[in-house]
Amino acid sequence: MLPAHNVINLLARFMLCFLLANAYAATAAAELATTASTAAKSHPDQSGFHILDTGQEAFLYRAAMIDAAQSTIDAQYYIWNSDTSGVYLARRLLLAADRGVQVRVVLDDINLGGRDDVLALFAAHPNIDIRVYNPAPVRDGFGKWLSFLGDFDRLNRRMHNKSFIVDGAIGIIGGRNIGDEYFDEHATLNFRDRDVMAVGPIVDGFSANFEAFWESEWSRPVAELASEAASEAEYASRVAEARAQASDTAGLKLALPMGQDAGLEILAERIDKLVWAEADFIFEPPFTDPDEFPEELTAAAKALADAVRASESEVLIESAYFILDEAALANIRELNADPLRIAVLTNSLASNDVVPNHAGYARWRPEVLEHGFELFELRPDAEACTVWVAYEEFCADGDIGLHSKTAVFDRKVLYVGSFNANLRAMYLNGETVLLIRSPELAAEVAASIETGMTRANSWQVELDEDGDLQWQGQTQTLSSEPDTDWWLRTKAWMISLLPIEDYL
Repeated sequence: MLPAHNVINLLARFMLCFLLANAYAATAAAELATTASTAAKSHPDQSGFHILDTGQEAFLYRAAMIDAAQSTIDAQYYIWNSDTSGVYLARRLLLAADRGVQVRVVLDDINLGGRDDVLALFAAHPNIDIRVYNPAPVRDGFGKWLSFLGDFDRLNRRMHNKSFIVDGAIGIIGGRNIGDEYFDEHATLNFRDRDVMAVGPIVDGFSANFEAFWESEWSRPVAELASEAASEAEYASRVAEARAQASDTAGLKLALPMGQDAGLEILAERIDKLVWAEADFIFEPPFTDPDEFPEELTAAAKALADAVRASESEVLIESAYFILDEAALANIRELNADPLRIAVLTNSLASNDVVPNHAGYARWRPEVLEHGFELFELRPDAEACTVWVAYEEFCADGDIGLHSKTAVFDRKVLYVGSFNANLRAMYLNGETVLLIRSPELAAEVAASIETGMTRANSWQVELDEDGDLQWQGQTQTLSSEPDTDWWLRTKAWMISLLPIEDYL
């Protein structure tokens, strides 16, 4: 038997270790928020920003934020795919919840595709809550789309917002959804996209946007939509399997941080290099009357209109979809009485992932040019693929598409958000607009947009002497949509005859 004084010493050492462990945990729990707030103290009335200009970087920082999280993760997305990257991030969220992080996810219903049951399984975790925004009454298959006919006005209002916020201290806002094609991980198609990581007071706006949709009467707990609740045995089995595979990076090109220390290290290094600037964040809150078709521009659209109005010389726009009618075109030109260069980079028919959206754009393309806009359409084989996508081997055979929603005003103010230059964003959708008053970041993104507008990366669309469309390439001028076959052109032309641009 140990002497009494030895027992006392052992107990004392045990208590000391226990107290030190708790002290370390308390320090770690505050580390991310402290790092962010400490950095912000040196920049009063400003927020810190980093442009996520490649899918690889966007994936890396989301993964690091999940692993570094100590108290909360709030994620809001239009699309969260169940592919390699989407499943990986979902499993990391599960591990975060296991260590006590409160995880909340709100997803738009339009792309859930019959995944209510598996989402409800995740949401059965005591620290995970998942809601579905504006759900259709029929949950799967063709019936889901038929339900739009009976409740079109309501179901036509979508949450297009994308936000990711950790510990209320660091957030990501922009155009990217969650999925392989947004993170340079897809084998055949990757998107040129852009979002912004931020710390400082602007993150409060990101959180207000999340809360507005989380608390909306149109957001329903996914458990209420699932076909049946999982049994305790099924829950235990499925969740145990997800935990066991949560560190499996098979199929991913990117080496990702694993664990709290690794995530914190990556984020602390980036926070130390942020660009600090004043900024405004605007979002369109959820609709209140499902039977009312809105006649006024959304708050997000008004904010961008004000930015055009304030511009003196140039507006550069990079938008996956560019769908305006005569009234919208006239209104944009009337916003600024002085001569104003408006140059637009958007998808070509060959690079567009949604043919109806291209058709809606093509319907008004001649009028866009007549209003003095410069138009550039992305080539799917753009040479800049090797800059935009982190893996050069992809660019040899894969196609690049445009998904970003960005604008630069007079090379002084930068817009990044979820807002495409289309009528749906202007009137119907929930959208986000981040306006950063930073000549440094504006110049950086302007240079990137102008790279996309070069002949190696896009076709410039013009009107010839007879008023017909022509596409200027590197070595030739074409009179029809480049890199497309007759059937794709025919489908786009037929759809363009329909006056449906208000819904695209």
